[in-house]
Amino acid sequence: MVSRVIPVDPFDLVIFGATGDLARRKILPGLFHRFTVGQMPEGARIVGAARSELDADAFRKMIRDSLLEFAPKLAQESAALEQFLAMVHYMRVDAAGDAGWSGLKDLMRDDVVRAFYLSVSPSLFGTIGGKLHDHGIATRDSRIVVEKPFGHDLATAQALNADLRANFDESQIYRIDHYLGKETVQNLMALRFANALWEPLWNSTHIDHVQITVSESLGVEGRGEYYDKSGAMRDMVQNHLMQLLCLTAMEPPSRFDPNAVRDEKVKVIEALEPVAPKDIARGQYRAAQGEGSYRDHAGDPDSRTESFIAMKVKIANWRWAGTPFYLRTGKKLRGRSSEIAVIFRDPPHMIFPAMEGHKGNALIIRLQPDEGITLRNTIKDPGPGGMRLAEVSLDMTFADALGEQGTPQDAYERLIMDVIRGDQTLFMRGDEVEAAWAWADPIIHGWEETRQPPYPYDPGSSGPEEALMLMHRDGRRWREITRKDDQ
Repeated sequence: MVSRVIPVDPFDLVIFGATGDLARRKILPGLFHRFTVGQMPEGARIVGAARSELDADAFRKMIRDSLLEFAPKLAQESAALEQFLAMVHYMRVDAAGDAGWSGLKDLMRDDVVRAFYLSVSPSLFGTIGGKLHDHGIATRDSRIVVEKPFGHDLATAQALNADLRANFDESQIYRIDHYLGKETVQNLMALRFANALWEPLWNSTHIDHVQITVSESLGVEGRGEYYDKSGAMRDMVQNHLMQLLCLTAMEPPSRFDPNAVRDEKVKVIEALEPVAPKDIARGQYRAAQGEGSYRDHAGDPDSRTESFIAMKVKIANWRWAGTPFYLRTGKKLRGRSSEIAVIFRDPPHMIFPAMEGHKGNALIIRLQPDEGITLRNTIKDPGPGGMRLAEVSLDMTFADALGEQGTPQDAYERLIMDVIRGDQTLFMRGDEVEAAWAWADPIIHGWEETRQPPYPYDPGSSGPEEALMLMHRDGRRWREITRKDDQ
């Protein structure tokens, strides 16, 4: 299979917060990779904008050091590093003041795509958007990219959207969620809507339940105070897991068009039923083996913020009535893993007594590690002497199946190039963000009212026992979270 690299149009990409951690770790290495594979045209320019007292040479040195740290193999082996750095400019800009804005305007070109990446605090989104508008830097065709968090609740999300829409049309706003840039997430749409095999089975008649898991082996060390203000519900469920749920459950859009796709995602969120307290298990990791607990890392011995959450979610529509979705995410778990597991119902009549009650078919979509798709089947165990059945998996790991072209690009690479193309399919729309908060807010408010502390769990486990009971009550089991070296 040959992968085609289609160059984008020439552009000026301004990165606000260009000296920050996200720019150094993800945005700039991703842009460099796109340059080395030939996707960025000669007329492209990257403009760093920040408050730091740097000149262009100092900024280029910072980028070179960042690439050597976060993309060492590519930076050391590529002869294109100096060519890439020649495309880079720097402008000292005071986001809240007037310094640097006129210079930034003079630097912009009229005949290329203009995009502004706001890798800054959400509190600055409205301010920067206003400055871009007031100084005539943003045009009607400009694009503005904003990072999560998209609000802390429904009210703040609405205020944030109002700030952005005061100076930009919804068609210009790109709310980036890096999970949507993962190759496997996009392959979920291809799997469902480009194959006649799956869609007739993709409903409650044939699917028993769906499990969506995003587990992390690390804790919140180093950012505990920040994380303690959000927790797993706000940090992961309301955005990342919600997006995976929508893509799994959505109806086929009329066409592969940004608004058609996002219309169907909004319908899923609006169809979510309220979640009963008995269908939620919150957890907080303990201290173990000389490592601190969540409360130690958060700096609050009385913290009631969850580092783990599992919940049973129901969708009130014809397709999914009777098929629950189980969502699970947490810190300090047994391994780092993200997957969507679609568990099919058993055959209506089992003619093989030995397999009675045995859960058979499952479609596993792996997001990390080793992105790919696995289909679990039951077959006859080879050999004479009766009908012995065994489970086997049809496994497509992208890197193995497609060779070098199957190695997924970083999500940020794909999404930034989509911004330049003007393709909003993989970005969240404002009403989508607000609908997700409208569903999540009552759940969070319920916890705040009861002040029920999260259940403790051991680091390196699969979460608290209460999460296991959430499934056991329904006669189901979570898929095991495995370490990388267990696979």
